[in-house]
Amino acid sequence: MAADRKETPDFFEDKSLDPVETATGYPKKPGQSASKRSFASEIDKSSSAKPNAGYSAQKKKAGFYISADILERFTHKFYELKLAGVAIENKSTLLELALAFALDDMDKGTESRVLQRLNT
Repeated sequence: MAADRKETPDFFEDKSLDPVETATGYPKKPGQSASKRSFASEIDKSSSAKPNAGYSAQKKKAGFYISADILERFTHKFYELKLAGVAIENKSTLLELALAFALDDMDKGTESRVLQRLNT
């Protein structure tokens, strides 16, 4: 009977548990994480391409409100990406990347989709 028991994870080993994998029970496909690039590495690449691009290792907590609909969409998209195997560290990383895209768009001036939406 002991052969049917699931193996207990070693909580003291260096490998951390993936919370989405643990919660859903879906194992990652072999070699999936090696083939995916993390958003953090994309941020590092873009910051090295553009000096002073605004990506800093120093983090600060932001205190502002967003609509419940946007928060729900954001959270849903985050978990959708996690389940798809995208190597994303946390919600802060996704938000930082999305905000960077919006700020880059606003730098386009009159061609900015964000500024066009603000002006309507």
